[in-house]
Amino acid sequence: MGIEYDPSPSLQQYAHPERLVTSSWLGAKLGGAGLKVVESDSDSILYNIGHLPTAIRIDLHGDLGAPVCRDFLDGEAFARLMDDKGITRGDTVVIYGDESNLWASYAFWVFDLFGHPDVRLLDGGREAWMQEERETSYDAPPGPTRGYPVIERDDLTHRIFVDEILADRRGNEDLQLLDLRDAPEYAAGHIPGATNISPSASIRPNGRFHSRDDLEAAFADLDPDAPVATYCGTGERAAHLWFVLHHLLGRDTVRCYDGSWAEWGNMVRMPVTAEQ
Repeated sequence: MGIEYDPSPSLQQYAHPERLVTSSWLGAKLGGAGLKVVESDSDSILYNIGHLPTAIRIDLHGDLGAPVCRDFLDGEAFARLMDDKGITRGDTVVIYGDESNLWASYAFWVFDLFGHPDVRLLDGGREAWMQEERETSYDAPPGPTRGYPVIERDDLTHRIFVDEILADRRGNEDLQLLDLRDAPEYAAGHIPGATNISPSASIRPNGRFHSRDDLEAAFADLDPDAPVATYCGTGERAAHLWFVLHHLLGRDTVRCYDGSWAEWGNMVRMPVTAEQ
């Protein structure tokens, strides 16, 4: 199942190199059988002004979001979306996007919730592809398919909810909470005990991930035996750091709090710490 992994030496340093691809590898594989490329951006206009050849647009909120409440699609709706987008369960899906893959990594995380067997992230995202002046296209994506199975969404393995975090804050405080918002937002109010982390700890100025050695150094203060929960404003940065900690550094006990500050900060009488 799936396409052979990218053997690029730059990827082999990571815990799960099979979850990343380089622009060179992807450029050589475009149009091949069993490969589907997905673009997921914060700016939806970008896809229309040029995208990777054969790329399919999937909007995080418009496509993957639940139609009524703030949540994600259920298994039946996800299967219909995959059919409509022409993605089969056996396809290798490579996701990329703008803003150093912030939204793309969030889409990756949602695919992971449904256990898609082979989903990967383009290191550097849309910016890396464009900086290398690689081919872009305005072509329509592939047509629909049928038969994607209905898979129950896994809300336990890589997802954490507000009730568990609140119980932890009122109990033993075992969770290591990482807040990915900008420093002034963190200072104005954050979940008690959370540590502020800059996105630059994970990504270089060109949008690609730091080396594993640099990532290990950046997160050296984390207790390797204690669980981690990531959060930000609305979940995209939290999912990006989840990808870094889980797939690049190999931590198994890290979950993304996608409710993030949009939920915690708007609930009544929640514990909040502000910097003096």
